[in-house]
Amino acid sequence: AMSKSAVKISSDLLSNPLCEQEPAFLEMVTAFDTAMKRMDSFNQEKVRRRGDQGVLFSSVFPSLNMAVKRREQTLQDYKRLQSKVEKYEEKERTGPVLAKLHQ
Repeated sequence: AMSKSAVKISSDLLSNPLCEQEPAFLEMVTAFDTAMKRMDSFNQEKVRRRGDQGVLFSSVFPSLNMAVKRREQTLQDYKRLQSKVEKYEEKERTGPVLAKLHQ
C-alpha cells in the first residue's frame, strides 16, 4: 500500500502545472515517478514470491502488522472526529456549539 501511495503521489506531481512551466522540475518529477514505479514493481514481485513460498509478511514482522492495525484504528477515529468538527462548524455559533467545537 505504501508503494502504491508513492506511485499515486508521483503521478499527481506529474500532473502539476508547474511541470509544464519548469523543465528542471519536470525532469526531477519524471525521475521520481520512474523510481516509484520501479519500487512498486519490485515490492509487488517480493510479495508474490513470499506468497508462493508460504511465508506471510505479517508472521515475519508481527510488530509491523500491529502498527498497521493501530494506524487504521486511529485513522478511523480521526475521520469520525473530523466529521463531528465539520458538523459543528456548519452550525450556528452559539455557546454550547463553540464549547463542543473546542472540545
